[in-house]
Amino acid sequence: MYTKIPIKDSSREEWLKLRKTGIGGSDAGSICGMNPYSNAMKVFHDKTSDTIEEQQDNEAIRQGHDLEEYVAQRFMEETGLKVRRSNFMYRNLEYPFMIADVDRLVIGEDAGLECKTASAYNADKWKDGEIPLHYIMQCYHYMAVTGKRVWYIAAVILGREFTYRRLEWDDALISQMTAAEQYFWKNHVEKGIMPDPDGSKACDEVLRQYFHTARKSAEIELVGFDEKLDRRAALLEQIAPLQQELNQIEQEVKLYMQDNETASSSRFKVLWSSVEKTSLDTKRMKLEKPEIYQEYAKVSVSRRFQIKSA
Repeated sequence: MYTKIPIKDSSREEWLKLRKTGIGGSDAGSICGMNPYSNAMKVFHDKTSDTIEEQQDNEAIRQGHDLEEYVAQRFMEETGLKVRRSNFMYRNLEYPFMIADVDRLVIGEDAGLECKTASAYNADKWKDGEIPLHYIMQCYHYMAVTGKRVWYIAAVILGREFTYRRLEWDDALISQMTAAEQYFWKNHVEKGIMPDPDGSKACDEVLRQYFHTARKSAEIELVGFDEKLDRRAALLEQIAPLQQELNQIEQEVKLYMQDNETASSSRFKVLWSSVEKTSLDTKRMKLEKPEIYQEYAKVSVSRRFQIKSA
């Protein structure tokens, strides 16, 4: 059902290149529209670009990586099951665009384990047996690739608790997910056709990466967008009073808090903190120390999107 690709001795760059050859578990939720932090357009860019892009090296990602072994150990303590590392990447033979780099395999059971670390701020997403949807899709993707009938997902909610869930093979869900991934790979990645935008911040970032600078004086005819831009204008008219109401509510809370940093109720906790920020007075430097300004000045280029009546 699958072929195994050794990755134990692979470099980080080799592993990242291998990930570009197929759809992985962390891509599944994005393609199916269930990942709040990514989407199909972002996955398309990752799979088709020539650059090898790593995830932003922030503290949350590092903690997740460093605590993976701890989560696996806690899972074994809690369940009595034994798990081991795989040291392979799996590629489905029937659908070779589907790949899986799994955290752990369960010894003596046709199952795998996904290890997660969650912030205490996201504890509500794990309450009452719930699992974030994109993590569910990740586990079912691993089942689809490996053919294993069960996948566990274990999570440490930092400073709060340890929890785990057991997911079983679901024919309908796996069939629908596989069809979505196949459509994405065949009709977008292989044909080099970017998926449609969905309004997310992830789409904004991808569009900035593809079309970072404008060709001066280059102009095209705007065809087929009049109705959409009319709709945009109507939405702006609806948003304006709602934005004002939102601002008013926040202002009322600030007036109530005055110089207190925190206000709490049984349902909400409001923080209005002081934040110190040091900035360079570039206007003064340019005037008084022009040679230093020129030496250290850095030009950045971005694009401003505006819509005006013709």
